[in-house]
Amino acid sequence: MIAPVVELTGEGRRLVERIGDRSARIGIVGLGYVGLPTAVAYADAGFTVVGVDTNAERCAAIMAGESYIEDVPSSDVARARLDDRLTSVTSLAAAGDLDVVDICVHTPLGDTREPDTSAIEAVGEALIACQRPGQLIVLTSTSYPGTTEDVLRPILERSGLVTGVDVFLAFAPERIDPGNRRFTLRTTPKVVGGVDDASTEVARQALLTIVDVVTPVRDATTAEMVKVLENTFRMINIGFANEVAQMCRRLGVDVWEVIESAATKPYGFMPFYPGPGVGGHCIPVDPSYLQWKMRNLDFRTLFIDLGNDVNRGMPDYVVQRADDVLNDIGRSMRGSRILLVGVAYKPNIGDVRESPAIEVADRLLSRGALVRYVDPHVASLSTHGGVSLRGVELTAAELEASELVVITTAHDAIDWALIRERAPLVLDTRGVRGQGRAGWHTL
Repeated sequence: MIAPVVELTGEGRRLVERIGDRSARIGIVGLGYVGLPTAVAYADAGFTVVGVDTNAERCAAIMAGESYIEDVPSSDVARARLDDRLTSVTSLAAAGDLDVVDICVHTPLGDTREPDTSAIEAVGEALIACQRPGQLIVLTSTSYPGTTEDVLRPILERSGLVTGVDVFLAFAPERIDPGNRRFTLRTTPKVVGGVDDASTEVARQALLTIVDVVTPVRDATTAEMVKVLENTFRMINIGFANEVAQMCRRLGVDVWEVIESAATKPYGFMPFYPGPGVGGHCIPVDPSYLQWKMRNLDFRTLFIDLGNDVNRGMPDYVVQRADDVLNDIGRSMRGSRILLVGVAYKPNIGDVRESPAIEVADRLLSRGALVRYVDPHVASLSTHGGVSLRGVELTAAELEASELVVITTAHDAIDWALIRERAPLVLDTRGVRGQGRAGWHTL
């Protein structure tokens, strides 16, 4: 047994013993980019795991030993399925008796960018009928500070069970970075905070079976603040880098050279890089959770406001730069063939969630440009304006037929040498660098 930080008694001690000997049954609610790798990790650690997802196709894929998440190979799912260590069902009611329940559901923003916790609440309501003494509930879904204590806990306590005595409740934010081969679920340290000390300790013991380092914090709200701080820090600094790019354009200097040279200082500087905006499941969304929470407390989040404004304005800035570059050679954007290189939100994956490249495509299309794209990881996509696009192959003929090539995502698999050689005009938003060749423009 792992040495405890807090001495546990009663149900907490018995649950930790079941976790230690792998007799605890684990339920993972929500089998997306966080839930599926978490389910596989617990199965690999020797637990019996039940995945719960309302998407029947996902459940069927898991039962067939197949993955639908880019970062999780089908071989990993097939291995986890051995001896039925991992199964999947479409409702909690069908999951059976569970000792640990990890909630990994989607927490989007509403139309006015307010947090939507309805999925968390729905899981809480479903758990009431399944609750019994000796259970641990871990919320992994990102939300605003106070969600675990103010939203989930009151729902669960309607069962009549006492938190910290009969059942245990904690928040442990996900830190999964799609496409990152260096820092995996196991090797990325995990933070956890319970609604009481016993809950923190039980959750810490459970997480240490799948993560090498687990850092306990004072409470669930602290853990929630840790998560939004991490991604708000990145968003604000990316916003500053984007503003620096616009400054450098006005000053006539190369923003990439400025940042890379500043990064030679071994202390006091951390490089962040500009681009066409921010994308993905965290950076464009998580700061708005904190922004909303603090607005309700009559506190204005000035840095978050500014960072969001700059980043959300970058697709418009890129399109204006494209227009300027075309105008310089006497071309109108309307009717020009523009090739986007990369439409995923980050390099070397196929995830297009919140991708700024889609925003750029929408704006180019609305101004009459003829838009195509190249992306070895994304076969097709739909713009927010409802236009369906299919990727094309990167060839010399495709490049030469384009009035402008806009680099929006720098995948390793792209033939950059071919672009440098054959593209007549390039707008580089990712610092690929054209080695001083004519017709190569940056942000």
